[in-house]
Amino acid sequence: MIAGLCADCMDKNEKSTEESLDELEALLETAGGEVLARALQLRSAPDPRSFIGAGKVKELKELISANECTLAVFDNELSPSQTRVLGDELGVRVIDRSALILDIFAQRAQTREGRLQVELAQYKYLLPRLTGMWTHLERQGGTGSPIGIRGPGETQLETDRRHIRRKISKLEEELGEVRRVRSTQRRRREKNGVPVVALVGYTNAGKSTLLNKLTGAGIQANDRLFDTLDTTTRRLRIDASTEVLISDTVGFIRKLPHHLVEAFKATLEELSYADLLIHVIDASDPEWEMQAEVVDSLIRPLGAENTPRLEVFNKSDLYADHRIPSGENVVRVSALTGEGTDALLKKIAKILDSGKKRVTLRLPYSQAGMLDSLHRDAEVLEVNYLDDSIEVSAVVRQELYGRLRYYIQK
Repeated sequence: MIAGLCADCMDKNEKSTEESLDELEALLETAGGEVLARALQLRSAPDPRSFIGAGKVKELKELISANECTLAVFDNELSPSQTRVLGDELGVRVIDRSALILDIFAQRAQTREGRLQVELAQYKYLLPRLTGMWTHLERQGGTGSPIGIRGPGETQLETDRRHIRRKISKLEEELGEVRRVRSTQRRRREKNGVPVVALVGYTNAGKSTLLNKLTGAGIQANDRLFDTLDTTTRRLRIDASTEVLISDTVGFIRKLPHHLVEAFKATLEELSYADLLIHVIDASDPEWEMQAEVVDSLIRPLGAENTPRLEVFNKSDLYADHRIPSGENVVRVSALTGEGTDALLKKIAKILDSGKKRVTLRLPYSQAGMLDSLHRDAEVLEVNYLDDSIEVSAVVRQELYGRLRYYIQK
C-alpha cells in the first residue's frame, strides 16, 4: 500500500497530494510492486513518533490487513525511528519514497560508474537506519530481494558502522577518480573545440527518445520512470559547419533523495560545463509546470543556471498548441514522430553560432595540415593557393578563433 501526509507546516515540495501519490504508485509499479490500497492524511504537523499519529496508524493497519499488503510505502521521508515504529505497529515492512527511488536506481544502473553512485547513495541512506533494520549480514540475490533493499550494496552491508563509513570513504575516492577522468575528457573536448549539448528534464519526459531521433543512438526508450540512469553521449551534425556532442542525463523527480543527487554529482556536474542545455518537457502531462520547476530547482545548485537553454515541449502529438508558452528559445516537438526536430536543430545552431566569426587566414605551407582541421571544425568558404601560403576564408567558433589568431589577416 502507499500513503502520504499533507501537513500545514511542510514545505510545498514536501507535502503529499493526490498527484504525488499517483507518481508514487507509478514508482512502485516501476520497482515491480502492485498498489492494493492508498491513503492521504491531512493534519497540522507530522507526529514525532509515528509520523501519522495513533489513529491513522490503526486505520492503516486495518487497511493493510483487509488488502493483504506486505509493504507500506510512504510518500514523505521518514526518520529512522518513525520507520521502525511504523514497521512494528503496522506489521509489515515500511519504506519511504527515497528508499523506493534508490531501489529503482539499483535495478537500472548498468555501468560501473552508475553502480558506484547508487551504492554510495544506498550506504549513506542506510547508515542512520541500521538499528532495527539489520541484525546480521544476509546474502540475498539482487533480483530476488524485496523492494527497497536490493542493489549493488546489499551483499556487503554489515551492522558495523565503522565498516560502512570505510566503504563510503572508498566509494567517494573511486567516484573522485571518475570526476578526474571526466575533467581530462572535458579539457580534451575544449581543446578540440567541440560544443557540448546536454538533455535535461523530468523523468519520462522523452529525453532518450529525442536523442534516438536526432542521432540514431539506439538507446532503449520505454514509457516508464527512470529508464535511463547511465549517461549516453553521441555526435550530432547540426549543419555543414557545426558538430556537437549531445548527452542524455538521468531524469529528475520531485523529492529526489539528496544522497542520490550528491552521489551522481560526478555525472550531473557536466551540466555546468555544457554549452547548451535542452530542457525536455512532457507538455502532455497536466503537471508539466511543476515538473519543469523541479528541474529548474535542481539545475541551480549544480551551477548551470546561467547556461544557455532551450525549452523543448515534447509529445506535441498529444497536446494542444495553446498550452505552450511562446518565446525565442521555445520549441515544440514530437520525439516519437520527429515533428519539430528540424526547427530544434536550427535553434541549436543559432545559439551555438552566436559566437562565430568570419575570418581570412594565411596558412604557411608548413601548416597545410590545419586545412583538414578547418574543414572538419569550421565552415570553409573559399581556399586560394598562393605562392607563399594558403589563403582561407572561413566561419569559425570563438574557441577556434583564439587558436588561429596568429594566422588571421586583419
